[in-house]
Amino acid sequence: MAGVTVVALEQAVSAPMCTRALSDLGARVIKVENPDGGDSARHIDDVVNGLAAHFVWVNRGKESVTLDLKSEAGMRALHRLLDRADVLVSNLTPGTTAKLGIAPEDLATRHPDLIAVEIDGYGPGGPLSHKRAYDLLVQAESGACAITGTPGAPAKPGPPMADASTGLYAALSIVALLYAGERRAIALSLFDTMTELMGYTLTYTRHSGVDQQPRGMGSPAVAPYGAYRTADDQTVVLGTTHDGEWQRLARELLGRPDLADDERFRTNPGRVVHRDLLDEEIAAWCARHELAYVQGRADDAGIGNSRYNTPSDVLAHPHLAARDRWRSIDTPAGPVPALLPPPVISGYDPPMGAVPALGEHTDRVLAELGLTDEEIAELTGRHG
Repeated sequence: MAGVTVVALEQAVSAPMCTRALSDLGARVIKVENPDGGDSARHIDDVVNGLAAHFVWVNRGKESVTLDLKSEAGMRALHRLLDRADVLVSNLTPGTTAKLGIAPEDLATRHPDLIAVEIDGYGPGGPLSHKRAYDLLVQAESGACAITGTPGAPAKPGPPMADASTGLYAALSIVALLYAGERRAIALSLFDTMTELMGYTLTYTRHSGVDQQPRGMGSPAVAPYGAYRTADDQTVVLGTTHDGEWQRLARELLGRPDLADDERFRTNPGRVVHRDLLDEEIAAWCARHELAYVQGRADDAGIGNSRYNTPSDVLAHPHLAARDRWRSIDTPAGPVPALLPPPVISGYDPPMGAVPALGEHTDRVLAELGLTDEEIAELTGRHG
């Protein structure tokens, strides 16, 4: 995406995830921030040598420009940026872009060659359209919390699924329009994204009339599929997705041909009904063996398995180390480790650019727009 310029009016995670993905693919991302504190995610915590973990995660490889968009001079500078840009991505509070005169319909007239992307909570035209939307709120509204956790104890899925997935859908849509050579407006909402991710559950409930209950570290759709403690106080996760795998698990892993031949467990619907019986048998077998033995036997039998890890475990994960997945990126607080982006593209090394300080690139970017030193000084409040 070299040669593509993206201007971002963004905060928190959803839009920053979109623009970071584009930056990882080589686009230039100019992040326009309020001079008074900038992106709210900058201040969530200070655990990364004084910087916020959320901000460091989704803002590498960007240039930070501070503009007061409530001022005429600030808006003039923004429009000069948009004159040279290919994409504008925003996730401001509902109605903000309209108040600023940069809603998609405004941009279609003034910047007809611009792809305008707006991310909001619930999308226009509905009773919730006016509401602020944070990841937890949308996960609750979309039903995701109801299928996470355990019965009677719903939970928020740990990662910010609504934010991150919406950002990635936005990036995908932008790439599609750039590929097609078309300039259109793109609207995405966190709620629409989460209801899409709830597709299996909503389809099941519509056609069965049953609200599936959360299964903790398991699945309501298939059995056996879950987490079991081992003799060395570790947790192994074992999964089957079809009848053949169940037969191998019962015969080759557990050594229980009687379970394999039991008519109650012959098909997945039956195993789901009787999952508690199966979980009891599998848990008893795992409790007699250490994790390495269980996983070795499972691998030999062609049974999917993994180890339950904490975030600390993942930081030291040998699979990440063996595949050289860590890099060092610069930040205002010094270099920090960061994971490479997921796509491994042959012959392409992601730029892995620095995390910007607030307003770090303001002078340089404004000078590129042809502003004089005096104009830049006035915009940045350094005049006099």
